[in-house]
Amino acid sequence: MSEMTKSPTHYRLLSTFKAIGPYLREQECSKERFLFDCLASCVDDSKSPEEREFWGWWLTLAVVEGGFVAKYHKGRYTLAGTWSEEAVDATAVQEVVKTQVNFHEKLLTALEPFSLSVTLDQESEEFV
Repeated sequence: MSEMTKSPTHYRLLSTFKAIGPYLREQECSKERFLFDCLASCVDDSKSPEEREFWGWWLTLAVVEGGFVAKYHKGRYTLAGTWSEEAVDATAVQEVVKTQVNFHEKLLTALEPFSLSVTLDQESEEFV
């Protein structure tokens, strides 16, 4: 008798994604999609903490048959608590890319036990 990989429940996926680190925005997730983000580099660290904005990335991971479609964005996390898609400052690009690549590797590893694939959306930001 062949072994079948059991599809994980939404809650098991949430637990798996939480274990990756502080990237998951659980309150903004649904059964059809998951949202992750990372504040990789402070725009101006001379400002007080409550006045800081950050360069980083965010990811929408959409559920599809057999896995997920990942759409990454890069930009600025504003004082209003929202993301603005814009070119990352040259001084922060290396850190943003490093955290994005590290996260993506952790994501793929976390999904291995479920035999689920992750495909990058055609409009996803490049890992440059």
